[in-house]
Amino acid sequence: MSNETDTQTDAAAPRPGMSRGQAAAWVAALAVGAALVLVLLSSGSDPAPEAGMSAADAPMVEAPEAAAAPVEAAGPTAEEVYSEAGGALDAGMAAPLDYTLADMDGVDVSLASFRGKVILLNFWATWCGPCKAEIPDLIDLQAKYPDDLVVLGISVDDTPEQMRPYAEAYGINYPVLVGNGRDDFKDAYGPLWGIPVSVIVDREGTVHVRHAGLGTFDEFEQEILPLL
Repeated sequence: MSNETDTQTDAAAPRPGMSRGQAAAWVAALAVGAALVLVLLSSGSDPAPEAGMSAADAPMVEAPEAAAAPVEAAGPTAEEVYSEAGGALDAGMAAPLDYTLADMDGVDVSLASFRGKVILLNFWATWCGPCKAEIPDLIDLQAKYPDDLVVLGISVDDTPEQMRPYAEAYGINYPVLVGNGRDDFKDAYGPLWGIPVSVIVDREGTVHVRHAGLGTFDEFEQEILPLL
């Protein structure tokens, strides 16, 4: 054997002058060290890339996919509910204008008499906060387009006695009609599951658009201008 082999053998052998017990301890320590080396080599660490393989080519260990968080489905908008409801009045449909309603002074008003104008029907009530917020804008619209537009305010459940002082206080400049007791008319323009609701009808009597909820002067004007 070469000198190198002899040196390695000497390093692993018990030293001269050791007792038998010391020699046994020496051998046991070497065995424990070898066992530790084997454990480390067989640990569950990621495998290293094979020779000649780049780090990018090494096999990837995919992490377990996280459980997807439940996604709550958004509820339908008011307009979607209207359009999906059976028999609901919607854009592109003929507006039911063959109705006559009394105004707050007891005068009969025929909706058909307004054919040829753009009609904005606004369903409201004196107790409705958003309805109150809309009225000044509706007054301004009627004042700005007196020849081409007619705003009709239809109170859904007020009496004429409730409507008259309210209309005077706000200075309403358009016809205010009584919808109380006229379920036939409200159903024709419904469903009315809340107010305010506004329906814009073009000069030919076709529903152009309907609003569920508060509308503003700018919103109404943008929808009316193409129809004038």
